[in-house]
Amino acid sequence: MTEIVDILISASFWAAVLRIASPLIFATLGELICERAGVLNLGIEGIMVFGAFAGWMAVYAGLGLWPGVLVALLAGMAFGALHALLTVPFGLSQHVVGLGITMLATSSAYYAYRLALPEVTSPPRIDPFQPLHIPVLSDLPWLGQALFSQTALTWAAFACAALVALVLYRTPLGLAVRAAGENPQAVEAQGLSVAAIRMGAVIVGSGLMAVGGAFLTMSAFSSFFFEMVNGRGWICIALVVFGAWRPGKALLGALLFAGFDALQIRLQQTPMGQLVPYQVFLMIPCVLSILALILMSRRAEVPAALMTPFNRGER
Repeated sequence: MTEIVDILISASFWAAVLRIASPLIFATLGELICERAGVLNLGIEGIMVFGAFAGWMAVYAGLGLWPGVLVALLAGMAFGALHALLTVPFGLSQHVVGLGITMLATSSAYYAYRLALPEVTSPPRIDPFQPLHIPVLSDLPWLGQALFSQTALTWAAFACAALVALVLYRTPLGLAVRAAGENPQAVEAQGLSVAAIRMGAVIVGSGLMAVGGAFLTMSAFSSFFFEMVNGRGWICIALVVFGAWRPGKALLGALLFAGFDALQIRLQQTPMGQLVPYQVFLMIPCVLSILALILMSRRAEVPAALMTPFNRGER
């Protein structure tokens, strides 16, 4: 217990929590936007992988870091457009299409990597985003290291959470998106296109998922390697349920999972880590997250029209 307390009060632990949570925040918000409009996007895992590759490859080819983020965003939106086309106007199974997008995006990233770098045995490195120094705040004892030693992409993740919440609950556009996932007939009655709203939500959401993947190669690490996403996309789907399809609660869920993950990494470095197999520590974030998901999901209200195809004129 003493070791756990020491970890929890350390500034480096909380800095790691924010860093680990950042890609989860981007991708969870992207999935939340899709599901709020009534579309389940199981392509999230593959879109994150391709976003990680596209952003990294763009920077490696000579673009700047922010143009690399833009490339990742556009790549994710392209896969989102394919997903939206197949599931919204064509009405194909969202489960099947989503899994197909994951396999397509993942395989495309790996193929493009081997095609661009056929002779490379270890991934080339780029100069990633560096922590921002904020005058006065970064120099504060404990708080400076814990909260104000993050990269620009981490701050962008939190800003994005606030922006998504603002748009969803304070603008006509957000109302239309939520209505498309709750009562698409009411949207049609107002003269709006349910298909356009849903397709737009999936495209924008997929772009955010790709930015979450790009965070891994352009901020957390400095190179692309296979399996680096490591199931984070599936975790983000669970975080949407944990957050009851609300951006604020989903943000807290991402921080909670990141806290569990940062804790298990540090526990492996304690004397306890020499006695307990490391696989047990790797299980901790998932087990605790499953327990939290069970407790929270019992009170969650699923969007009424989630995964329900809508054909214009039907009642």
